[in-house]
Amino acid sequence: MLDKLEAINQRFEEVSQLLIQPDVASDMKKYKSLNKEYKDLEKIVVEYKEYLNILSNIDNAKQVIATEKDEDFREMAKEELDGLLPQREQMEEKLKELLIPKDPNDSKDIIMEIRAGAGGDEASIFAGDLYRMYSRFAERMGWRTELIDATEGTSGGYKEIIVGLSGEDVYGKLKFESGVHRVQRVPATETQGRIHTSVASVVVLPEVEELDIDLDMNDVRKDLFMSSGPGGQSVNTTYSAVRLTHLPTGIVAQCQDQKSQLKNFDKALAVLRSRIYEIELAKKNEAEGAQRKSMVGSGDRSDKIRTYNYPQGRVTDHRIGYTVYNLPNVMDGGIEDFVEELRIAENAERLKEGASAE
Repeated sequence: MLDKLEAINQRFEEVSQLLIQPDVASDMKKYKSLNKEYKDLEKIVVEYKEYLNILSNIDNAKQVIATEKDEDFREMAKEELDGLLPQREQMEEKLKELLIPKDPNDSKDIIMEIRAGAGGDEASIFAGDLYRMYSRFAERMGWRTELIDATEGTSGGYKEIIVGLSGEDVYGKLKFESGVHRVQRVPATETQGRIHTSVASVVVLPEVEELDIDLDMNDVRKDLFMSSGPGGQSVNTTYSAVRLTHLPTGIVAQCQDQKSQLKNFDKALAVLRSRIYEIELAKKNEAEGAQRKSMVGSGDRSDKIRTYNYPQGRVTDHRIGYTVYNLPNVMDGGIEDFVEELRIAENAERLKEGASAE
C-alpha cells in the first residue's frame, strides 16, 4: 500500500507543477482536466502525509521504550503508543477506501428526473415532497439547483420535474437515489383516515459534456412551442420552449423554463446527452459483462428502493436494510445517513471485488 501511496504523492507533485505551466494555463480543457486530477489526488495525499506522521511517531515511541532508562519517560512513551496504534489502524482503513478505484462519473454534476407514479394526485404531491427533500439536501451540501422542466400536479406537487444539480461529487453522492420511492400515509384528500400507498420514480443521470458522447446534431430534430405555466410576460406569447428528439433512438428532451430560446435549447440538449449516455453506458456494461448486480442495486428505475412511512415516522432503504425513525428530518433534506450507508455498502463490495481479482 505504501508503494501505491508514494506513487500517488509523486503524481500529485507532478500535477502541481504542470498546473503552473503557461501552456497548460492557456489550454482550458487541459487545465480543467489537470485541476480535477489535482483535487482528487490531494484528498489522498493529505491523508497519506498524516499516516506517515503517525508511523514516525510510533517508531519514536518504540525507540524510547527500547532505549530510555527513565521509567517515567518509558511510561509516557507506552501511553502515547497505546493511543497511536488504533489511529494507525483507522488511517489504514481510510486509505484502503481512498485507493478503491472510483466510478469516473462520481465527480460529475447531475440531471435528476422525478416523476409521479401510481397513486393519482397523492403521487404528484409526493413527487413534490421528494423534490423539496433533494433541494434541501443540495442546500446543505452547498450545491446549485437549476430547474429544467416541470409539469405541475392538479392538486399540488409535480407530475414530472427535471432539475440540474451542480457542485462537488454530486453524482457520487446521489447516484443510488435512482429507483422507485414509496410513501405510505393518509392523503389530505382522504376523508376516512385510511393510509394510502403511492409511488414516485427518481432517475439520476450524470451530466455529460460533448467530449463524453458523440452526438450527431443531424440526428436531432428541434421543435419550438409556446411555454406554459410560470415564467413571466413572455409565456404563451413567444415560441421559446424547445423540444429535441433524437431520431435514431426516439429519446425526447424539452425545456421551457427560460425566457430565452437559446438557454432552453442548451438545457434540453444537456438532458438529451445524459439520457443517450445512460443507454450507451448500459450497453457497454452489458457487452463487457460488467453490469453490477449488487446489494445497492444497479440503479434500475423499476427497483423499489425506499419506503417513507408517515404513521410510524419511518424511512427504510430496502437494498441495505437500513431504517431510521426521523422521517421529518429526512423529508427536510436530512438524507446524509442514507448517502453514507449506501457509499459504505458500495465500497465494501468494491473491496471484495478487488480482493477476488487479486
